[in-house]
Amino acid sequence: MSDSKNLGTAVITGASAGLGRVFADRLAKRGYNLLLIARRGDLLDEVAKRLRNSYGVTVETLTADLSKPSELQATAEKLSADSSITMLVNNAGVSTLAPIGGTKAAEAASMISVNISALTALTIAVLPGFKARDKGTIVNIGSVLGFAGLPISSIYSGTKGYVFLFTRGLQEEVAGTKVRVQLVAPAATATDIWELSGVPLSNLDAATVMTAENCVDAALRGMDLGETVTMPSSNEVELLSRFDELRIKLLVTAQHGKPADRYAAV
Repeated sequence: MSDSKNLGTAVITGASAGLGRVFADRLAKRGYNLLLIARRGDLLDEVAKRLRNSYGVTVETLTADLSKPSELQATAEKLSADSSITMLVNNAGVSTLAPIGGTKAAEAASMISVNISALTALTIAVLPGFKARDKGTIVNIGSVLGFAGLPISSIYSGTKGYVFLFTRGLQEEVAGTKVRVQLVAPAATATDIWELSGVPLSNLDAATVMTAENCVDAALRGMDLGETVTMPSSNEVELLSRFDELRIKLLVTAQHGKPADRYAAV
């Protein structure tokens, strides 16, 4: 067991495929023990077996559907009670890309349950322990669609917009501590979420699609560099600073107790 670095346990949701599976590989290679969570237990077991054999780390698995309140609660309770956890990667996500009018209520509920409720509940589960120990890292996987919506992504973009604001607020909450919080906002990435979303990856321009391996490697490099927001495919990071400045300015300039001048009675 590779615990000499004393890195503790990294928890990764949605770890059976896509970004989650790559995060598991990269963090195991760094020496973390792992707790892998996903709905598909058979795939999860395959990932765990390979990582144990390759890196000699301890790998636990937990088969759970985080869209189901009872399974989410049980998962949160397990994480809350485990003081060995030093990192949480909130990677699990659900996407249905369709107009709101063409989205089934169950599909919308699934996106909200996994992308918002599960991410929030698991963050709340680990945060008190991280604060008490003054140590821990939370990685929330958002999306560039959290900055702007499309006609076919209103619900998904709304959930990722929540991840953006939730994460940015949490970063301010833990400022001055050794608890670190990173937002990762990928653009199009080659994972099976596209087939499940209803928009096949083949519909996209191949030049705009990043591999899952490159995306995770960039995210971890961003973590090493101390980035609070990592956009793996963007070279124009100054735009993020301008975006932050404008959204805060908008908030500040709205602090008036009477209607704006343009609403004055004629």
